Parts: sequence; structure tokens; C-alpha cells
Amino acid sequence: MLDTPHAAVPTLSLADQASDPAGFAQDFGASFGRFGFVIVADHGIPQPLIDRAWAETEALFALPDEEKRQYYVPGGGGARGYTPFKTEIAKGASAVDLKEFWHVGRELPEGHRFAEAMAANIWPTRPEGFRDTFVELFAAFDTAGDKLLSAIARYLDLAPDWFDPAVSDGNSVLRLLHYPPIPADAEGVRAGAHEDINLITLLLGAEEAGLELLDRATGQWLSIKPPEGALVVNVGDMLQRLTNHVLPSTTHRVVNPPPERRGRSRYSMPFFLHPAPDFLIETLPATITAESPDRYPTPITAHDYLHERLVEIGLVK
Repeated sequence: MLDTPHAAVPTLSLADQASDPAGFAQDFGASFGRFGFVIVADHGIPQPLIDRAWAETEALFALPDEEKRQYYVPGGGGARGYTPFKTEIAKGASAVDLKEFWHVGRELPEGHRFAEAMAANIWPTRPEGFRDTFVELFAAFDTAGDKLLSAIARYLDLAPDWFDPAVSDGNSVLRLLHYPPIPADAEGVRAGAHEDINLITLLLGAEEAGLELLDRATGQWLSIKPPEGALVVNVGDMLQRLTNHVLPSTTHRVVNPPPERRGRSRYSMPFFLHPAPDFLIETLPATITAESPDRYPTPITAHDYLHERLVEIGLVK
């Protein structure tokens, strides 16, 4: 299952944005247009912070099952805290994903206007330092995401700060993912074929083989294996909808490793960058043409769109 050809997704340096913002934006947008994915090196998230986060992620998932389940909120849509193994299912799939995960969201001040729409974080008592690490990492992802959204705006001939009000206090989620060891004959895959819900996803931890994208041009699955420490960034359905498919959301999956490696865990950290709950996802006028009429004539808020999708993937009943 891992003999898939390698995807020719380019690796860009975010450091180049400062000296050549237009060139970086063009390369970034072109890769999104072709693959729906791009690899970003020199992203600015400090490596010592990432190392600390990996250590605490492993320690978190090594806790006894009954302790982790204390942080599970039935009916909470997996918004915050722990979601147990075999809970989420890809849209249209017949088998649940072979994963467990933990969600960290934005820390809002008391009385914030989005407090009802965005659940408060749930923090475990162990491992020690978990809260400080992931509040810091969330902020670092946020900063990197803002820079990438600026490149997307330039590519779409919008003002570089066009997304700033859309994502200020956005409902972004940092997911800590654990794919536990599985038997050689395990049913299903670690994460079934799906598209992400949000604007863009920034992923750490894709160096371990398994992540694949579906090439729209050929219908072939292609593997993605970034350089050590680089981010894999992909288009989510909200951005696809906003841009009338100029920037398409690409189907991807995480396949099971070869039988000899199925006794090992796999960890990853995707940051799902969301707009604020009240942001209206309305097709950008410049993306509507005679050849490409508006696919989404009825706007929808980010909050309502997210709810629809969470129902589809089984996190909200």
C-alpha cells in the first residue's frame, strides 16, 4: 500500500516571503492550484518548542485509557479535549479511523463574544507543563498561518491583510494525533480519504510514511514525505468554497504502514486554521466567471458550515 509514487509538491521557504512576497505568493498559489498542497520550510515555529510538544504528546497518549477518557466530552463534537480511538469516520467511509486525538483551541478571555460558539479548552493534569507548551505552540501556528494567508491573498489579487479580520479570534484547532499500533490484519486505514473543513491546514509530523494525496489530474494516489521539520500545508473546503474552486481542496488519507511497522505508533500535529464563527463564506467575486459560474450562490457562516461537516464525520450526532 506504500508503493505509491511520490508527489512533486514543491518545498518553499517561508523566509523568502520577506524579500519577495509576490514571488513567494505566486509559487505558493500555483502549488495549491495544482496539488491543493505545498510544503513549507523555515516556517518560524521554534524547533525546541516542537520537540517539547512531541514529548508531551507521546506522554499524553501513554496515559491509561481511563485517565484520558476523563477528558472526553460526549456530545461535544470533539471540539476540545480527548476523542477516543475509533470515534471519527471520514465522510462516506464504511470503517472508522484508527486514531485517537486531543484538541486545543484558542484561549478566549472571560465574556468574549465567541465564548458560546467556541468551547473552553480542557487541560489535563498530566503531563506537567502541557498547557504552557500548547498555548505557546498554538500561537506559533497562528503566526505562521497568518503569513501563509497573506500569500494566498496576494495570489488572489486581494490586499495582503484581507484575511486578517476573518481569522482574528478564529475558531482554529490544534489537533494532537496518535495512530496506535495496529494488528497486521487491521480493518480500515489510519485516516480514511477525506478533505479538511477549514481554510488551510498546517501539519507537522508527516515525515513518517503514510500521508497520500489524490492527484486530480491522474486519479492516482501520491505520497507526500516532506523534509525533516517542514510543514505540509493544504487547502480546506472553506477556502475552496470561498475561491469557487480556484484553490481546490484535495482528497487525502493516511494509509497503514507495512506489516513490519504496524507495531509502532504514529504521531502528527495538524493545525486547522478556521475563520471566526461569524465569518460569512461568500464566493469571492473575482473567482466567478462565465466559464466558472458561482458554485455556491448561498453564503453560509463558518460556524454553520463547521456544524454541518462535524455531523457528516460522526463527531456531532
